[in-house]
Amino acid sequence: MSASNFARVGHVHLRVSDLDRSVAFYSDILGFRLTQRYGTGAAFLAAGDYHHHIGLNTWESLGATPPPAGHTGLYHSAFLYPDRKALAEVLVRIAHAGIPLDGAADHGVSEAVYLRDPDENGVELYVDKPQTVWPRNADGTLQMVNARLDIAAIMALADRPSQN
Repeated sequence: MSASNFARVGHVHLRVSDLDRSVAFYSDILGFRLTQRYGTGAAFLAAGDYHHHIGLNTWESLGATPPPAGHTGLYHSAFLYPDRKALAEVLVRIAHAGIPLDGAADHGVSEAVYLRDPDENGVELYVDKPQTVWPRNADGTLQMVNARLDIAAIMALADRPSQN
């Protein structure tokens, strides 16, 4: 079976407690485009011209609290940005919004930052490195790492407003 016959992840659909707050986070901070509101209980957002990558709803969760730590559920959603500059732009918006990071890592194959959305769902934002630099074992298998990521160096790639 060739790799092209495998399924891809199409979208993530999250239960949220406050739809407007979550739409603002995923659109204004992370940069996804609102494609549809479904009444007052759901919204769909996308990257590019796709119908949606993120679904948000309050159908069973309006005003609810996050699940307690130590329970099963979604660990995090991961969003791949096209390059380091795009990731830098998001990191600047995160910093300006005062959203704390849970962590950051250079995994050898990618550079990633971790944070929480308004409902405490884990979010990974990352950029892949070229496959030619991915760390490999002697037998050619991947050898991912968990090294320090220089967030300031990535953020320095962001466009800065002109100082007039």
